[in-house]
Amino acid sequence: MKRSSRTQAVAAAAGAVLLLALTACSTGAGPAATTTSAAPEKDDGKPLEVWSRSGPEAAKTYKAVFDAFTKKTGIEVNYLATVEFETQLRARASAKDLPDVLIYDQASMAGYADDGMLLPVDRAAIKGSKDLSNESWNSVKLTDGAYYGVPFSQHAQVTFIRKDWREKLGFEVPKTHDDLVKLATAFATEDPDGNGVDGDTYGMAVPGTTDRGFFAWWSAPYIWQRGGEIVSGKDGAYKAEIDSAKSVKGIQWLEQFFCTPNLIQPGALTNASATPFFAEGKAGIYQTGPYAFANFDKAPGKDKYEVIMAPAGPAGSTTLQERTSIYFGATTTKPSKQKALAEFLISAEGQKLAMTAPGQPVVRLPVNTTVDAVEVYGDARWGVVQDQLKKSRMFPSDIDFTTARQDVAETLNATFSQCPKDVSGDMKELADRIDEELASP
Repeated sequence: MKRSSRTQAVAAAAGAVLLLALTACSTGAGPAATTTSAAPEKDDGKPLEVWSRSGPEAAKTYKAVFDAFTKKTGIEVNYLATVEFETQLRARASAKDLPDVLIYDQASMAGYADDGMLLPVDRAAIKGSKDLSNESWNSVKLTDGAYYGVPFSQHAQVTFIRKDWREKLGFEVPKTHDDLVKLATAFATEDPDGNGVDGDTYGMAVPGTTDRGFFAWWSAPYIWQRGGEIVSGKDGAYKAEIDSAKSVKGIQWLEQFFCTPNLIQPGALTNASATPFFAEGKAGIYQTGPYAFANFDKAPGKDKYEVIMAPAGPAGSTTLQERTSIYFGATTTKPSKQKALAEFLISAEGQKLAMTAPGQPVVRLPVNTTVDAVEVYGDARWGVVQDQLKKSRMFPSDIDFTTARQDVAETLNATFSQCPKDVSGDMKELADRIDEELASP
C-alpha cells in the first residue's frame, strides 16, 4: 500500500535540495521511522516563491496577505495563482525546482509527500503552533509520525437553498432526506420562479464532473448520511466498504435524482460546474462549500438564498470536511523564510486578513483557535458552517487516496448515466479495484 511510512534522505544537487522518499509497506511492527538532515541554508536572495490553486478573486486576497507579510518581515514573495496547479507542479518537480511554499488542498498531501516533493515540518519549531488544535495538526500527520504541512484553513460542505422559492411554495426548511427529496421535487415541478413555464427549473444543482474526483466529494456525504462508507479503517490501513449493503442502498437513494426528470440540472454528469445553475436561478438546492458565499451574494442575491445544516439521513447529517494547508517544497534554499511565512499565515493577524481582504476569503474557518469566524465576518451564516464542521469528516489523509477517489467519481458518474443500473454489481467491481489500489506497493 502506498503510504507515508518511509526513510527520508536529503541529497545536495546544484545548490538545491531534493527530498527523496523511500516508501515502505507497513508491517505489524508499526510505521517505519523517519529521519531528515537539513542542508545549510543557501538563500539566493530571490523572493520566496509561493503557489496556490486559486481563481482571480482568491488571488486578490492572497496578494493582500503576502503584501502584509512583506511589510511586516521584509521578505518578498513571488506569488503564482493557477487553476492548473497539479500539471504545473509536476513539471517543476521533474525539473527538481519546486516552489518554496505550496498552499493547496489537504487531500493531495500524502501523494506529494510519497513522491518526495514536501519537507517534513517540525511542529514544535513553528511559532504559534499551540494556537492550532490537535485535530488540525493530526490532519497533516502521516503514518510515519511526521507532519508534512501546516494547517491553514478548514470548512465543511453545507446546503444552499433558494429561500424565496421554498417560501413561495409553502415548504419548511428541510430537516431530513425525505424533506429534501420533497423540496427538490417541488422545485422541479411547481414553477418556483413564477414565470409560468414548466420544466425550466431543477431540484438540485449537482457537480457530476469527474475532474479531480470531484463527484466523489459531492456524493460521499449523502452515502455517509445513509449509513454507508467508501472505505473503513485507520492509521494507514483501509479497506473498501463501497459495496456494503448500506453503501449500496445509499447509492440507490442517490440514483433517484439522476433517474427522475428535472430533479437535477441537465447534463449534470458532464457539466464542468454546477454553480451557474444555482446562481442563475435554474436550480434550487446545492451542496457545496462556503467559498460560494461571495458569488451567490451577487447572484442570485444574498436575500434570495439560505444556508442550512445538511438534512439528516438515517445515519445523521455528516458532510465532507475540507482543509487547505501550507507545504514546504523539498528543493527550497530558504527554510527560514518558509517557516516565517507559515507562522504569519497561522497567526491571528494572518488568519483574519485571509478572511477579510478584498477578493474571496482564502481562510474559510480559521485554524487558529483564538479567532472566531462569526465575529470576524459579522455574518451568522458562518455559525452554520462552524456547527457543520463539528459534524463533518475528511477522506483518509494519511495515505494517498487520490486514485481511489478518482475511481469512485468515475464509477458513480458511469452508474448514474444509465437508468436503471445494477448498482450492487458496479460497487462490487469498484470495491475490488479500491482494495487492489490500497494494497499496491
